[in-house]
Amino acid sequence: MQRPWCVWLLVVLMGCATAPPTEEEQLPPAEVLYQQGLTLLAGSRLLGVFHRVNYSTAIETFQRIIDNYPYSDHAVLSELKIADAYFEQERYDEALSYYRDFTDLHPQHERVPYTILRAALCQQRQVKTSSRDQTATRQALSFLDVLLTKYPHSPEAQEGEVLWRELRTRLARHEIAIADFYLTREEFQAAADRYRSVLNRYPGLGLDAEALYKLGVCYSKLQLDDEAQKVFEVILQNYRGTEIAESASHWVPAAN
Repeated sequence: MQRPWCVWLLVVLMGCATAPPTEEEQLPPAEVLYQQGLTLLAGSRLLGVFHRVNYSTAIETFQRIIDNYPYSDHAVLSELKIADAYFEQERYDEALSYYRDFTDLHPQHERVPYTILRAALCQQRQVKTSSRDQTATRQALSFLDVLLTKYPHSPEAQEGEVLWRELRTRLARHEIAIADFYLTREEFQAAADRYRSVLNRYPGLGLDAEALYKLGVCYSKLQLDDEAQKVFEVILQNYRGTEIAESASHWVPAAN
C-alpha cells in the first residue's frame, strides 16, 4: 500500500526526460533568422490592396541575431535593418541612433556611405519650413559634408549632393527671410548684413540676384550711394533681361 510514491517518482522522471528543448536548441541559424526578418520587412498585402509590415516583429527577429550571433556578418547587417525599419516607420530619432552607431562601430564597412546619407535624411525629414528653426538642416548638412568629403565616388554621393544643395538653399532662404523682416522694419544695416551673408555663404544657388538687389536698396537707404551704384551695375551686367535687372535700372541714373 506504500507503492504510490514509486508511481509519482516515475512520473517525475518521465517528465524530466521529455522536457522541452532549451532556447538555444530552438534558435534557428543566423542566416535563417535573417531571411525571416527580411520577409517580415517585405510585408504582405491585405485583400490584395493594403500593404502591411510587422515592423516590431521584424526588429525583434534582427535583435535576436545580434544577441545570439554577435560576431556573425548577419549581426552587422541586422543592425542596419533595424535602422531601416525605424526609418520606414518615420521614427527618425531611433533610426538616426542606429545609423550613427553603425558608422561608429563599423567604420570600414562598405555600407557606411549609405548610413551617413540615411542619417542626413533622418534630419532632413524633421526640417521645418525656411522661416522656422533650422538646427536640423544644419545637422543634416554636417552629415552630407562628411559623405561628400570622405566618399565622393560612392553611389550615395550623387543623391547626397542634390540634398546638400537643397538644404543650403533652404538656409539661404531662411537668411533672406530674416533680412526681409529687417528691411520692412527699416532696419537697413541689419538687413544689409544678412543679404551680404547670403552672398558670401550661399553663392550659386539662384538667390544671388535677389540678395544683390535688396542689398543695393539697403545701401541706398543708408545713403551709401557709391556702394549702391556698384551693386546695381553688377546686376545690370550679369542679369540682363531679367525683372531684377529692370528694377535695378531705376536705381542707376546713367541707365535711365
